[in-house]
Amino acid sequence: MKRLNKIVLASSSPRRKEILNRFEIPFEVKVAQIEEKIHIGDTPKQVAMSLAFEKAIEVSKTCEVGDIVIAADTIVVKNHILGKPKNYDEAFRMLKNLQNNIHFVITGIAVIQAHTYNKFVAYDQTKVKMKELTDGIIKRYIDTGEVWDKAGAYGIQGKGSVLIEWIEGDYFNVVGLPIGKLQSILSTYFNIELI
Repeated sequence: MKRLNKIVLASSSPRRKEILNRFEIPFEVKVAQIEEKIHIGDTPKQVAMSLAFEKAIEVSKTCEVGDIVIAADTIVVKNHILGKPKNYDEAFRMLKNLQNNIHFVITGIAVIQAHTYNKFVAYDQTKVKMKELTDGIIKRYIDTGEVWDKAGAYGIQGKGSVLIEWIEGDYFNVVGLPIGKLQSILSTYFNIELI
């Protein structure tokens, strides 16, 4: 009897898990233990794809032959890459920089069939306009605690939704998993349908 390919989400993100859970396909979560390094000269798109690929490769080493590993990495870009804030001041500076302006959210996505040459890497990009924010609003938002594990110091799917004026592109990409792009990759290259 042919073994069905197991799907593995290589991410500790509860948001990515929640998005994938909507499709009622069985999957398990394995967290990649990589040091997230940015190589000088790489574009933001290259950085996001490279980090997603590293995560997928790392987790695929622990999987059985044929398992399908999905990994993603989301970055926020305004003039340069904004990572996750390390402290209050950094979170404040990030939000101050983003407010009343346009930035881009880029998610690199990698899908690998473990122990085979079947690998695919891509990215999705969403344009985001943040509202004009007072220092008081920024401080109150930081005090919610939502900023700490978020690139760019905000989460569009939570209280941070009130900070956003508009987006152009995939909402789920901003959350951290461009599900439309993932569906296309899985269907085209791995013969897997989400619905």
